[in-house]
Amino acid sequence: MNLFSLGRTVLLVAALLTLSNNILAASPRINYLLYCTGCHAADGAGKPPNVPTLRDELGRMISVPEMRSYLVRIPGASQAPISDADLTAVINWLLHEFNSDTLPANFEEYTVEEVSSARRNILADPLKYRAEHWKTYDE
Repeated sequence: MNLFSLGRTVLLVAALLTLSNNILAASPRINYLLYCTGCHAADGAGKPPNVPTLRDELGRMISVPEMRSYLVRIPGASQAPISDADLTAVINWLLHEFNSDTLPANFEEYTVEEVSSARRNILADPLKYRAEHWKTYDE
């Protein structure tokens, strides 16, 4: 292999790696599958009562101011090894994918700034927080 061929091969491999990383990083579904399905399952069903479902209920839940940040502050989301932008994309994707019928008419997608800010305030006891802030709206 001559130097020219080696250079072309290195450039091709670098381009393919960059492209594959961009495709994976840009896919909220892939990030959901990688970081959320271990507990919540691929279809978002969860394992109630210990692992809440991500289906249907979240659209109503995020209408409550205290609960909107909850989705970001729970340890599984806030500590996921992905960027704020990727976490924002995952949350917006799962809201549309699993909760489109229950999203409020005035639904606004999460912003990177909102996720970045909320994510730093991890919930130590998400089940207690959920019980305190969601129960009155659930009745």
